[in-house]
Amino acid sequence: QVRLVESGGGLVQPGGSLRLSCATSGFPFGNYQMSWYRQHPGNEREFVASMTTDGGLLNYSNSAKGRFTISADNTENTVYLQMDNLKVEDTAVYYCSARRGLGTPHWGQGTQVTVSS
Repeated sequence: QVRLVESGGGLVQPGGSLRLSCATSGFPFGNYQMSWYRQHPGNEREFVASMTTDGGLLNYSNSAKGRFTISADNTENTVYLQMDNLKVEDTAVYYCSARRGLGTPHWGQGTQVTVSS
């Protein structure tokens, strides 16, 4: 079955960096759009970044542009989110998503990112 497992979250000071990973299995990685979302406490899940696994069609939220980078390793079926210059407002649970066309997206369990001094 489809499985997405996020890792790499943690506590970091403002201005610091983290790299999130999303290890996937159970679907043809090369045919899906991979995305990162985040959810602040009490808020709805919001889009952060996405890409097609052929490396094209990268897209970022305004808050992520210039600070976050999404990438994929097709040999490892893994998607990454490099987050630099982190801000307190980046604190959230980060989720990985896989979606084929307009189909129902699959989600991971999330990883907590806390930015605090």
